[in-house]
Amino acid sequence: MIHSTAIIHPDAAVHASVNVDAYAIIENNVTINENSWIGPHSIIHSGARIGKNVKIYKGACISCIPQDLKFEGEVTEAFIGNGTWIREFVTVSRGTKDRYKTVVGVNCLLMAYSHIGHDCIIGNNCILANSVQLAGHVIMENNIRIGGLTGIHQFSKLGEHCIVGAGVLVTQDIPPFVMVGKNPLQYCGINKVGLQRSNFSSEKIREIYDMYDFIYNKGFNRSEGIQYIKENFPNSLEKQSIIHFIETSERGIIRGQRQSFPS
Repeated sequence: MIHSTAIIHPDAAVHASVNVDAYAIIENNVTINENSWIGPHSIIHSGARIGKNVKIYKGACISCIPQDLKFEGEVTEAFIGNGTWIREFVTVSRGTKDRYKTVVGVNCLLMAYSHIGHDCIIGNNCILANSVQLAGHVIMENNIRIGGLTGIHQFSKLGEHCIVGAGVLVTQDIPPFVMVGKNPLQYCGINKVGLQRSNFSSEKIREIYDMYDFIYNKGFNRSEGIQYIKENFPNSLEKQSIIHFIETSERGIIRGQRQSFPS
C-alpha cells in the first residue's frame, strides 16, 4: 500500500509488496525490497539499498548526505540489511570516497534518535539503544549491544559479542566478548550473559575469561599477554578472534582493571 501523500520518484525501485506511509519521501536511485515498511514522514535518499522485511519508523532519514566537509558529491550508498528495524528519527549517512558505502547488517535494531555516520560498517544482530551516536568510519562486528546515550569516536572498532554500557564515550577499540563501562571507559569483565544467550558453553566462556585474564589482570603488557595466549591456549575461533583483533587494532584497545570471573 502506498499512501496518497507519499512522494516516490518514478525511478526508485520499490517492490510491489512494500508499504509506504503518509508523507514519506523516496528519492531516485533507491532500492527497497520485499515486505518492507517505510513509516510516515521518513525520507529515503538517493543511494539507499534497503533489504527485505525492513521497518523504518516515523521521521527516519536513510542515506543522508555525509556530515563531512570533504564530501564532494560522489555517488555512494547506504545498505540496510534484511529484517532490520530503524526506529523514530534515526539518521544513517551514506558513504564517502573512503568506502563509498555505509552498511547496517541484518536483524539489527537502531533505537530512536541513534545516528550512523558515513562509512560505518555495522554487523548482524546488533542493537543500538536510544541516542547512540556513531561518528564516521566506525566498524562494529556481529552481535554487539550498545547502551543509550553512548558516543563512539570515528575510526573506532568494536569486536563481536561485546556489550557497551550506557552514557559512555568510546575513544579506543573494544575487543571481542567483553563488557565495558564507566568513565573513562574500561574493561569490566566478559559479556557472560550475552555469550550464554548466544549458546556459548560454560567451558568456552571460562576459556575466554582466562585469555583476557592474561591481557588485563596478570601484569603483562599487551604483546606479552598475546604471546602467552598463543603459546598456552588451544586453537579456537575465539582465540583467533581475540588475537587478530588486538594485533590489528589501530587505536589501541581500552584499558581495564582486575575483574573476577562472573558468578
